Amino acid sequence: MRVLVWVQHLLGTGHSVRAAAIARALRAEGADVTLALGARPPATLDLAGLDLLELHPVLATDGSFRVIVDARGQPYEAVAEARQAVLLAHLADRGADVVVTETFPFGRRRFAGELEPVLAAARATGARTMASIRDVLVRKPAAKEALMADKALALFDRVLVHADPRFVQLGDSFGPTPRLGDRIAYTGFVDAGAPVACDGPRAGIVVSAGGGAVGASLVAAALEAAAMLGPAIPWRILVPAGLAGHMAHWRRSAGAHVVIEPNRPDFRALLAGAALSISQAGYNTVLDVLAAGPRVIFVPFAAHEESEQTDRAAALARRGLAHVLAEHDLTPEALAQAARAALAAPLPEPPPLDRDGAANSAALILGRAA
Repeated sequence: MRVLVWVQHLLGTGHSVRAAAIARALRAEGADVTLALGARPPATLDLAGLDLLELHPVLATDGSFRVIVDARGQPYEAVAEARQAVLLAHLADRGADVVVTETFPFGRRRFAGELEPVLAAARATGARTMASIRDVLVRKPAAKEALMADKALALFDRVLVHADPRFVQLGDSFGPTPRLGDRIAYTGFVDAGAPVACDGPRAGIVVSAGGGAVGASLVAAALEAAAMLGPAIPWRILVPAGLAGHMAHWRRSAGAHVVIEPNRPDFRALLAGAALSISQAGYNTVLDVLAAGPRVIFVPFAAHEESEQTDRAAALARRGLAHVLAEHDLTPEALAQAARAALAAPLPEPPPLDRDGAANSAALILGRAA
């Protein structure tokens, strides 16, 4: 079976991480799968063995997502037609039995002109179409949500929700969910990380600022909080490529007990040895933290009316799995106080989450599950 998976990350790279995990699961099931990437993948993402269709890469310039440009500053609209042509040429040459779009039409609305002709062309040949979405959507006005539901009903056969419905359901963040009826299929969480052992003693604090370019305030606050807590507690601060330009300055201001380095592929293993994790609350980061089992402080990204991470962090806090410090309350003093409180608390019990979302998604895409 031939499957085309389209994904576009704009700031954080979690969308591409999740789509790649599903593509690997499809390949493991014997599918002829192509992963169409709309942005350059992070260096830590394993794409070995995957058939890639690299579209002209674009990214958002900030968390408002209003300006989307390529590396030369060209607006997305200047390259949209060329990107669409690549997708249509792939369909004409290789065909597809299933086309999967990550996030669209529940987001990525700017890419509708690129994607809708591709979906129409695929459906005209008898292909099935599926939307792949994370556990929590960004809340939108009712009129916009209604339009999203309209497009989902018009263009897609299934909506794959990458969540465990015992933990969170689509209706928690998307009002028109009942309209989608039996198109919705919960897959469990797509956990792209490897299992880790958490047997040894835990020590130190690991701070991570996600995979995009919006964690600078968290890193700056962590540096000052580390000084307040003193040299007895080692800190390791991981910085994404989007913030690499700040790293030299941060290193100059860091104490000897603070290590500042780029994001690492062994992030989950680092967490397994940490006493405390401080991070934003992106989908993949949360799964890494829950799998590794340290104490947790989430500072969810909430600028530009982004509600997704706040909702996810709140769900964890309600279950006693994390402390939450709102982004608008983030100061070095507040972070230091939260870190002291978290370090004094017992380790959280691991929650019984369904983490087989990649394999379950592959089974649904290939028609091997209801």
